[in-house]
Amino acid sequence: MHKLFAAIILTVFFGCSGQPEIKSPESGQIPAIDSLIQKEVEADHIPGAVIQVKQGDSVLHRAAYGYAQKYDYDLQLLENPEPMTTDHLFDLASLTKVMATTFGIMKLVDEGMLSLDDPVGKYFLEFNEGKKSNITIRHLLTHSSGLAQWLPTYYHAENPKERYEYIAQLPLKWDVGHERHYSDLGFMLLGDIIEQISGQRFDMYLQEKLYQPLNLQYTTFNPLEKQYKKVVATSHGNPFEKRMVHDEEFGYTVDVDPDSWNKWREYTLRGEVNDGNAWYANGGIAGHAGLFSTIENLQVLVDLLINDGIYKDQQIISKPVIDTFLTKDAYGNGLGWAMEKGTIAAKGSPDDTFGHTGFTGTNIVVVPQDSLSIILLTNRQHVGRQEGGTYFDLGSLRQAIFDTVWQNKK
Repeated sequence: MHKLFAAIILTVFFGCSGQPEIKSPESGQIPAIDSLIQKEVEADHIPGAVIQVKQGDSVLHRAAYGYAQKYDYDLQLLENPEPMTTDHLFDLASLTKVMATTFGIMKLVDEGMLSLDDPVGKYFLEFNEGKKSNITIRHLLTHSSGLAQWLPTYYHAENPKERYEYIAQLPLKWDVGHERHYSDLGFMLLGDIIEQISGQRFDMYLQEKLYQPLNLQYTTFNPLEKQYKKVVATSHGNPFEKRMVHDEEFGYTVDVDPDSWNKWREYTLRGEVNDGNAWYANGGIAGHAGLFSTIENLQVLVDLLINDGIYKDQQIISKPVIDTFLTKDAYGNGLGWAMEKGTIAAKGSPDDTFGHTGFTGTNIVVVPQDSLSIILLTNRQHVGRQEGGTYFDLGSLRQAIFDTVWQNKK
């Protein structure tokens, strides 16, 4: 416990090395938040966390808790666990869908290079036949394309080209535009479309058009390739995903022989994206998962949306485009962004609240009318799975944090 509290104290009073400091106050302003997160750390439900709450230009609360890496592959406590700091990079998991892919589509729309109602078949011939010809960019963003939600593409593909070809030949599971079924495959295709239109690799396009203009030095895919050292550890291999394939009673239907592929990672993941489709079939760079970032860099992207697309007097994305993406659709969500209160654990929030979650234990909630944002990053997978094979459910903690912030906002 001494190391744990030492980590918090160091983060609060000495800040983060290697990154510009957010102006004070930096942390400790809402003690109830510390208590909520600390309780879960002490119960070993999560090994560590970083949170930032901001309203307008004021940081209401900012702190790090617990450890960036606590256990080895066998879930044995490390002799010297690494304390968490606010400058650690996190595997954002499905926050990639909004902090990378959705932003990329917004830029293309803003530049007139893409229309939301363009058929996917405009960019890929394989989607010009049958019911697939009805799928538009908007359908992909709203998870209403009819594509399967998840499949282990790496059983069929070793690279992005083969992965695309596999998805392109799949039959639809639902009618186009009739229901919302959250789909990783749909966002993989959105990443492909960004590449097709821009003529650049997905991550390179984002770097040039978004991350570099915003000076986001700590937002990247495959952080180990760039020699980043402070990256939190996530799961120990891919035990959850392996069970999705091997255990028919776990709730996932896959049309593969589970033993026909066996390249599962057998080590603690740190700096490699947890998501199997992103790692095994896409080299760590995909439209649905793969992005790593720090809480400070994420705040810049959130602030860009709150401030109508303006960063340091420069219009990065136009306000009309942002408004379009943050307008509720027939399913109660935005384009890319989730707006259903239960999904983002923001019950009791205003109607325009939006956010997103990531499987590794990350989430964002934004209340634009109050210029208020909550970014909570955890590495919940690192403590291993609970009884029943799932990871700790962060829903109650997220809602409790939102309730506390809502009571303490200006």
